[in-house]
Amino acid sequence: DAAAYKEMADDLSTNIAALGKAIPAIEGGMGGAFLQTQGNVLRRVLESTKVSDMDRASVEAFLQAASGSSSGYAPQSGEIVGILKQMNDTMKKDLAEAKAAEESAIKDFNELVAAQNKAIQAATDTIELKTEESGTLAVQIVQMQNDKADTEDQLKADTGFSAQLEEDCAQQARDYSQVKQTRADELLAIAETIKILNDDDVLELFKKTLPSLMQVAETQQEVVSKALQLVRAASRGG
Repeated sequence: DAAAYKEMADDLSTNIAALGKAIPAIEGGMGGAFLQTQGNVLRRVLESTKVSDMDRASVEAFLQAASGSSSGYAPQSGEIVGILKQMNDTMKKDLAEAKAAEESAIKDFNELVAAQNKAIQAATDTIELKTEESGTLAVQIVQMQNDKADTEDQLKADTGFSAQLEEDCAQQARDYSQVKQTRADELLAIAETIKILNDDDVLELFKKTLPSLMQVAETQQEVVSKALQLVRAASRGG
């Protein structure tokens, strides 16, 4: 992770910086004076670096000889400089690879975050759209419910009007039937009257009685009615 990379990069950078000072000092013939003060630093670099056992032993022997703690064989400074340069190159390579890996990991992470943010935004947009559509649908449902209620009310009104119309039509039919029956009865009465009047005896009686009948009747309808009664009575008496 980022913390482990930072720790490793710091260690490598510190070691590279130490070798950057040690190598020129040894090459310039000042190795003894430099190692008197920086020998422990070089030892820590040696301990934290991957080197062969032979190279490690050579550097250790050189450090001991430079500090005066060993009277045995000490490798020449040229040999030590070669080992240190190889160590320096290895650490620089390791640092570069670690940095590249870290940058690649950061790039991958940023791309992943960007993709996730894009997906989140798309999901958010979809949710907002669905929410808006849901609100619109809810309004439409309410409107449809209101329209349904209005339609039901109108249907009730139309049904009531239809029922009233049917009742009115039935009443008119009954009234027409009654009028028709009345007209039929009147026509029948007129036909009977004419038939009766065609009788000579009845006609003579009608002529005698008609003046007194006209005096009593108040309206033409009463005259006709009384005349009919008289004719029918005469017919029955005959």
